[in-house]
Amino acid sequence: MQKVWESTELEYAFLFTLRKVNSINTEGFKAFFNNLPVDPYIKGNYRSRRLSRFTVSGDNLIKLPHGYLLQSKDYNQLLGDIKREFAELDDALIELDIFKNLVLAFIDSCKLHPEAEIGVHQIRTTCSPDNLGNPAPEGIHRDGTDFIGIFSVTRENIQGGETHLYTAKKEKPVFSKILHPGELVLVNDHEFFHFTTPIKPQTEGQGIRDVFVLTSPSLLTEV
Repeated sequence: MQKVWESTELEYAFLFTLRKVNSINTEGFKAFFNNLPVDPYIKGNYRSRRLSRFTVSGDNLIKLPHGYLLQSKDYNQLLGDIKREFAELDDALIELDIFKNLVLAFIDSCKLHPEAEIGVHQIRTTCSPDNLGNPAPEGIHRDGTDFIGIFSVTRENIQGGETHLYTAKKEKPVFSKILHPGELVLVNDHEFFHFTTPIKPQTEGQGIRDVFVLTSPSLLTEV
């Protein structure tokens, strides 16, 4: 399996890692964020989302059947115990080499089992002068998975959107950073809570934050 990361290890390196992915040109992803369906489970119409799950065979991605996302209320007080269903990722996106590289590198970096299932969430959060965008409406939380990767694709006309990691909800964050396009943070979900601060526009007009969130296990179950 190929390795595509240029990396900088931080404190708690075995528990979370910040990486700059020089081999992936985020421009190739941008068009696929323009047709995301609005997330019907969040009030305000500021978040749009697609979701698919994969395994790998060698260096090839295998897309798994459609399923629904289900988290316990122990992890998601806002939407826990609700079966959430989202449109699948665009087939043309999945066929891109840069997308395959992102998923394979997530697997390799987290040392996942070759048959591990990976969920890929494609998420756009928007904001306007009248409305903030909230990338984490559930607050400081864990996802209830093993590993999480947050990969930044686009930041346009926004301030905020800083990613925080915590060892406990009531403690100060041990990591705080705005993820710029091409940067990714890998997190052990058993060890850290995470949160991303709300976004607002820098100038008049709409602001946009586009990310891929990868998880293993996927937290998806077949319908």
